[in-house]
Amino acid sequence: MNFKNHLDKYEVFGKVAAAAQKLNLPTYVVGGYVRDLILGRESKDIDFTCVGSGITLAQEVAKGFDEHVPLSVFKNFGTAMLKLEDWELEFVGARKESYRLESRKPIVEDGTLMEDLERRDFTINSMAISLNAQDYGDLVDPLGGMDDIKKKNIRTPLDPAITFSDDPLRMMRAVRFAAQLNFDIDPDTFLAIQESAPRLTIISAERIIDELNKIIKTPKPSYGFKLLFASGLLSEFFPEMVELQGVDSVDDKSHKDNFYHTLQVLDNVCQVSDDLWLRWAAILHDIAKPATKRFNPKVGWTFHGHEDKGARMTPSIFRRLKLPMDERMKYVQKLVRLHLRPIALVKDEVTDSALRRLLFDAGDDIDDLMKLCRADITSKNNKKVKRYLENFDKVEIKLKEVEEKDQVRNFQPPVSGEEIMEIFGIPPSKVIGEIKEEIKEAILEGKIGNHPDEARKLMYDIAREKGLYPKN
Repeated sequence: MNFKNHLDKYEVFGKVAAAAQKLNLPTYVVGGYVRDLILGRESKDIDFTCVGSGITLAQEVAKGFDEHVPLSVFKNFGTAMLKLEDWELEFVGARKESYRLESRKPIVEDGTLMEDLERRDFTINSMAISLNAQDYGDLVDPLGGMDDIKKKNIRTPLDPAITFSDDPLRMMRAVRFAAQLNFDIDPDTFLAIQESAPRLTIISAERIIDELNKIIKTPKPSYGFKLLFASGLLSEFFPEMVELQGVDSVDDKSHKDNFYHTLQVLDNVCQVSDDLWLRWAAILHDIAKPATKRFNPKVGWTFHGHEDKGARMTPSIFRRLKLPMDERMKYVQKLVRLHLRPIALVKDEVTDSALRRLLFDAGDDIDDLMKLCRADITSKNNKKVKRYLENFDKVEIKLKEVEEKDQVRNFQPPVSGEEIMEIFGIPPSKVIGEIKEEIKEAILEGKIGNHPDEARKLMYDIAREKGLYPKN
């Protein structure tokens, strides 16, 4: 197979080939760019490997452009990088690596192209395209990567036990590629993952979560999670999710498997949103069910309070997994805490007060909350699902009507603490918060409108009951 026609479309390949010929360095396009080219996926990241110094090659390539091309050199790693418009070019010399069992730091030596391809993670990433004059554009595939692409197969180029022992993160990458490409993992490779899963403990949480988030961003992440679960990898870094799996039965009363329910909710969310953090809310929405599971002989299995406990668990899970502890965590925590609230509003007799409180508590995240709630309907009974979704349609209409009338989404009490202190001539104190809270409650209960005049009138009444009078 030859890719000369593709290479000729882009100036960059000609520039690299010319520099390589000038330096007499055999040079190849390698790895992910070759894989994606064969799969028809667009990529702007190109890795070049030469038999010699990648840094020297990169420096020579940079000279070949009329305009200045930013060049970054990483001498410790023997690599260099060029940024060219929206292209990112990385250069490295062919190398072989060996590892000590207790360390992730390889012993790196110069190597041949074959040794360089063999050290890579999977055969689909172990192909190269020649940039050399005698075979320009030819595919170099000594390890069967093309055949594995045709078979939709993830396989290591060497003994998988060695590949995963060298860098245990490759086990996560195997699942990630399978999820992204909708490929299978080769049976021998998967068996090696199962046997090597405990070695994942030497990998930093930051590297693991980077791979996990890429799995979560796939169109159907349930496939990746099922592989993580079956391989034993998930239990190594996310035991709370593993605990969701399983069904208990007492007196013929069972609950659904909350692990597979969670995966269905996650897939449902992915059909309506690309937002990573809404997807994380789907993953964590029932995370506290194992901790709150109880059996009641009259009603069967219950999970009372799992939404509140789940919200309390969210920060510690984010912290351990090295997820951000900023507004993104708080967003996920909020949706976990509120995910049952809209279900209670499907009744015809629901009050405006309940709707106002949900709007106030959810704020600008109300739309995402409703997406999560709709995704949470996973019954196999299609009529039941249809009925629930129609009920949510009614809830959303009611929410819209109340919001247009009362404007309580993210509202702040119309009377500020500074205004209360100024009017009554008092310093910062507990009573100011009490007045503001009573005004907020009155608005949410519908006793007064969300208007400054009505709020100030109530403020004077509350203050008088507390023995406070205007200073003038």
